Order: sequence, then structure tokens, then C-alpha cells
Amino acid sequence: MVANEPNRERARIAAGEELALLLHHHSPEVLLALLDNPALDETQLCLLLDRKDIPTEVLEEVARRKPLLKNYRVKRALAFHPRTPRLASLRLIRELYLMDIVQLTLLPGISVELKRNAEEQLVARLPQLPLGQKITLARRGTARVAGALLAEGHAQVLSRSSLPVGVVKAVAQHRKWSHTYNVRLALVRHPNSTLSMILAYLPELTVSDLRELAAPGIVSENLRKYLLAEIQQRIRRGEKSTKIADTTGEPGGSKSD
Repeated sequence: MVANEPNRERARIAAGEELALLLHHHSPEVLLALLDNPALDETQLCLLLDRKDIPTEVLEEVARRKPLLKNYRVKRALAFHPRTPRLASLRLIRELYLMDIVQLTLLPGISVELKRNAEEQLVARLPQLPLGQKITLARRGTARVAGALLAEGHAQVLSRSSLPVGVVKAVAQHRKWSHTYNVRLALVRHPNSTLSMILAYLPELTVSDLRELAAPGIVSENLRKYLLAEIQQRIRRGEKSTKIADTTGEPGGSKSD
């Protein structure tokens, strides 16, 4: 502590090359003193926050200082640092730009809680976004975000072959979005969907949607055969139900008195 005293005092008044060197100091006391240096600018503070070995107490102090957080670059650097305290990270996520939140959800090693919170922020903003941004989100974001867009009725987000295969697969396996009709319809359309998954969804699609999908050029010829077979099966089933109703006098097949 005493040995660092001169460096700590210098950190409060240093400038130029001396200040640049102190950004790499190992002592938390020295780094905390740098935060009081009026010469410390946004670029230098962001360089400090880029250090993977920065002491947690320095991150906590930056998060406490509201004047420092008025600068967006500082706010973003703090939110993206893996050692930023949990509560500070949760608060900062709400103030990030849209695509920065997307990038945050894709960071390796991000905690489940932070990722889920970031996804919730994205989903909450969806109603205010133009379709172009929504499609961009589907391409770059997580399966949960893509699923939320599909559930809104924006099948376009899965209609593009540029959507990563991993996202398509994750949406299909998601316990919530995979049970939404619009999501299933979009998955049937998507070229990266597996045949087994598509066949499992066909019985749940309406005949009108099946007919639209079966039009030439919409899906592959191989899949189109399955669609036409499903349509024919529905027609035969409908004709059979009609005959039973005509015979019994009631749709349910029980004869009326």
C-alpha cells in the first residue's frame, strides 16, 4: 500500500506518456486514482476497460460514476467486460443500442442470466422496429429473438436462405417458439429445415397454407410431393366425414332420434 503511494499520487495528475503507462499498472489503488485524473479521456478510459485483468473494484467504481457513464463508448465497454458486476451489467444492458445488445448475446462465456436479459430487451423493442431491422435481427441474433419475430407473424425472417442453419435448428427445438403456428409455417418453407421436422408439422397446417406451399417453385419438388399427398389425404378425410354425416344425420356419426 505504502509502496504504491507515489504512483497513486502521480496517477491523479499524470499526463501524456506517463498517463498512458499507468493505464497498465497492476495496482487497483493506482488505477482507481486514475479515475480522478482530469486528463483521463474517453479513449484512455476505454483502453483501461479493455484490459481483461482489470481489478473488479475498478469496474465497480466506473459503474458507480454517472458522469463517466454519460459517454456511450465507456458504457458499452463496461457492459461488455466479463468481470463487470452482475447488477451493473443488468442495468447497462437496458441503455445499449440495438445491435450492441445483439452482439452481447453472442459473446462467448456470457452468463445465462445476462444473455436472457439481453434477449428480453431485444424482444421488448421489436414492436417499434421497421421490418428491415427485424430481418437483420433474425440473421444476427439468437434463436429466441428469431422465434419472437416469427411469432409476430413475420415469416420473412425465416424465408431467407442466408439465415444461419444453427438459428433455424435452434428455433425448431425451442420449447416455446416451435409450438407457434407462424413459426412452424416458416420452418416448413425454409430450405435448411430437415425433412423429418417438416413432415411432423404438415398435419397441423391448414389446407390453404398447404396449397400455397405446394404451388410450383415455392419449395423443393421432393417436399412438394409430400405436401400434395397431405392435401389429398385431407380431401379424402373430408369426403369421408361428409358421407358419414349424410348417413347418420349428424357430423359426429350418431343417429338422431
